[in-house]
Amino acid sequence: MGKKLKHSKIKNTGILYELLTRQITVDVLNGKDSKAVDIVKEAFNENTCLGRELQLYKLLTEKNYKSENKANHLFEIVVKSRRRISNAKIKNEKYNLIKKINESFNAKDFFNGRIPNYKLLASIYNVFQSESSQDEYNAEQVLNSKFTVLEHITNKNINNKQEVIKEYSQNDKDLRLLTYKILVDKFNKKYKSLDESQKGLLKNYINNISNTNQMRQFVSEEVKSVREKLQYHLPKVKDKVTKIKLYEAIKQITNLTKGRIIEEKQVLTLMRYYELVKEINNVHKRQD
Repeated sequence: MGKKLKHSKIKNTGILYELLTRQITVDVLNGKDSKAVDIVKEAFNENTCLGRELQLYKLLTEKNYKSENKANHLFEIVVKSRRRISNAKIKNEKYNLIKKINESFNAKDFFNGRIPNYKLLASIYNVFQSESSQDEYNAEQVLNSKFTVLEHITNKNINNKQEVIKEYSQNDKDLRLLTYKILVDKFNKKYKSLDESQKGLLKNYINNISNTNQMRQFVSEEVKSVREKLQYHLPKVKDKVTKIKLYEAIKQITNLTKGRIIEEKQVLTLMRYYELVKEINNVHKRQD
């Protein structure tokens, strides 16, 4: 039968990196210098075993091939590369990394973060564990983990949420500021800067990126609040064309609460509604 594979979230290099980059994002949104920046730079650079292993995780999570032969070839090359990395050094570096995380953050909150591609990262961990060890592991578990990775590589219809995460992860070579960087860049093409409401929305989107119920509840409450503010200003609008457009905007905002999952486009739209409220407030203040 072989030994049973036991996945450990706090020992998974891919998950540790995901949690650290999320911490950076939250700290940036809160206007703080993030301790996680230096931790990432020190732990995951090209001279560390963790840095080398992280690149192998990225190859298996980011590469996609239609051909099963190409997928298998990639898989075998990555596994072969992982065997050349010292397990002893990985273990030592990981111990020091976890120690720094525990010293820098509330460990319970930090490790409690949800990971959208958890199953894939856990499967990669299991594959690396079985292939780089002298121990014989449960064959069925090893095969299931391998199949999960290969199915991901060959699957063209990747879950939309994972596709968004993947898109964000490729935008910053040094540190992935995930949602913050992409959404803010898109938003700032038209608007100057984020206000507190917009920052709060982004923060919730990042923190609840896989907790769909909590994010939907937050958006529903925000939509209700924005709708009430716009309705309050509607009677004050004198221009007929502007009034019609504002009335239509009020009608359309309820569409943001439709659907089981809150997507990026809904977040961007709500951020623009915040901007609309801000502009109308400024106009009416000048009139008063």
